[in-house]
Amino acid sequence: MAKEIKTKKNTEKASSPFIKGLRVTEKATMLSESNVYTFNIATNANKIQISKAIETLYKAKPTKVNIVQIAEKNIVRKGRKGVKQGGKKAVVYLKKGDKIEFV
Repeated sequence: MAKEIKTKKNTEKASSPFIKGLRVTEKATMLSESNVYTFNIATNANKIQISKAIETLYKAKPTKVNIVQIAEKNIVRKGRKGVKQGGKKAVVYLKKGDKIEFV
């Protein structure tokens, strides 16, 4: 059974170059109870591509997709200055009966 899960995860990543993974935060976890899911996405992805990727990967049709730009942040670690890389996230809204199951 563990082999099936591994191959499933590998095929999901390979079949969707736009979705990098689930964004796990406190706010995203609370939103998932009301059929709103948050994903880290590629910087060149758009709403239509994300919507199609969600349909193919999770067999759930999104009603709405919002995309938010994540800004770069200046950080100091061990006395050295650096920059925390930004990116993009997608907030995906599903119908009331739909759900996405994560393994």
